[in-house]
Amino acid sequence: MENNIILESIKLRKEFGALVAVANVSIKVKANTIHSIIGPNGAGKTTYFNLLSGNLEPTSGRVIFKGRDITNLPLYRTAHLGIGRSFQITNIFPNLTVLENVRLASQALGKDNFKFIRDYRHFEQYEHRAYEVINQVGLTERALSQAISLPHGDKRKLELGMILAPDPELLLLDEPTAGMAAEEVPEIMELIQKVQKSGKKTVMLVEHNMNVVMSISDYISVMHQGQILAEGTPSEIASNEVVQSAYLGGLYSDLQVS
Repeated sequence: MENNIILESIKLRKEFGALVAVANVSIKVKANTIHSIIGPNGAGKTTYFNLLSGNLEPTSGRVIFKGRDITNLPLYRTAHLGIGRSFQITNIFPNLTVLENVRLASQALGKDNFKFIRDYRHFEQYEHRAYEVINQVGLTERALSQAISLPHGDKRKLELGMILAPDPELLLLDEPTAGMAAEEVPEIMELIQKVQKSGKKTVMLVEHNMNVVMSISDYISVMHQGQILAEGTPSEIASNEVVQSAYLGGLYSDLQVS
């Protein structure tokens, strides 16, 4: 991979009729980093993620993952290649247990996918993997609880566990703190950092919480009206006058960046 680039979008564009949601966006993401995408509502962040993961087909442009063109591959194919994707709304099976949710997520990308009617004891490798992941995201004591009974913060942890179960190399996390109480946010972000560092994974993050973004990101791309307004390290973005005037409005000039 060129300069350790794991993912690259080249002039990626998405039009919905006359609306240009993503306008020729080119971004390079280095492996083993946390790369955040920020911008106001309607900037095109989620649409851009949908293009990267195969949830949407672009109008034009290309997506390159580990040197391979994956531009028109659907979501299930990109998942098999090692891209895990979360959504703003939790995407879990509410009436299954935490263990069952994670086990099925692991099995779905294994050779035993579509064999769900067999006795679960046949799939010991997936159950073993599920317990590993459940422990990793801090839900060991909730393993046999129904997902519907979990508080919102734990549902977010479960969703992260389901993404991690197949062991993807790249995680696309869309607003992972959405709907969470302020006191829950540091824990989930610390968990994401831990996952990224211990597993040598790459994380792309769409997040509205600026303090979170500035504290955990290695690189930041700022989107505005479907285009890239600026890119750089957290300190570079925080001091960028164009970003301050067009997006941050000076409100975050006193942010402490690490």
